[in-house]
Amino acid sequence: MAYNETMMSHRASRQLTVVTGATGAIGRRVVSGLLKAGRSARGTSRRPERASLPPGAEVAYGDLNSPSSLRDAFDGVSQLVLIAVPETIDDVLALARSQGIEHVVLISSAAVTAGYDTTYNATAEEAVQGSGLQWSIVRPGEFATNSLLIWGPSISRSRRVVEPFPDQVGHPVHEDDVAEVVLANLLDSRRRGRIDTIIGPDSLTKREQIAAIASAVGETITLDEVTAREARAFYQEQGGFAAANADFLFGFESYDGVEGVADEPHETTAPEDGTYLTLDQITGAAARPYQQWAHDHAPDFS
Repeated sequence: MAYNETMMSHRASRQLTVVTGATGAIGRRVVSGLLKAGRSARGTSRRPERASLPPGAEVAYGDLNSPSSLRDAFDGVSQLVLIAVPETIDDVLALARSQGIEHVVLISSAAVTAGYDTTYNATAEEAVQGSGLQWSIVRPGEFATNSLLIWGPSISRSRRVVEPFPDQVGHPVHEDDVAEVVLANLLDSRRRGRIDTIIGPDSLTKREQIAAIASAVGETITLDEVTAREARAFYQEQGGFAAANADFLFGFESYDGVEGVADEPHETTAPEDGTYLTLDQITGAAARPYQQWAHDHAPDFS
């Protein structure tokens, strides 16, 4: 059955959730979790014919940069999982209201909790909270998958990592943990109005994270300690996610893009004030350690 026919066959579903970014690391897991819970799920994609979502999921064309393209995707939907695009979020939320969507779960960022993000995800959160819809907000901390996006190419190519701040401490979170919080918000109406900042259970330096990846792949990985300028040049040449974020990662601009302002501390531990929580503290399910993430993704570093 073609993807649009599948979508139309379930328009009368009472508990249909549409997931934007459904082909990404979080969205795909949310779609799968909804199906396992007996819910109907529809993912949006700019290339629906290539989405390859789990069996049983619907897929519809949709582009958050063009809110009108989401009209069919939002038809018959009661809940929305939304990735922030501040430039269009007001129009997306207006369309959601007009289509009868009741509840939106926004995937934001822990940078809002830390006060670094005041213009991007923070703006999206304000729009959601003022939308008139019921809402829940999930603020993931540093994604463990950043290790793959930044270090993956050089590990795969030469078993090498270039890093200016090897003793920077972080709490990388497994994407499965983030997806579980999103799912909990979708499946339990008592969780509406919540804001959860989720981090991983381990406090690890970059050096320790690299060692965990080396253990997972079963090979030695060389750590090249360089200056911030050398690291920026290396990753700008590498391209992709690392190049796009090099100025922020290595202290040459703030999270909000202000040049010459570094608001990301290079030795940091989440304050023990109940603001930054692990999966077990949010839902009661066991949080996944970074070592598990490294083993889950070992083939990706080949």
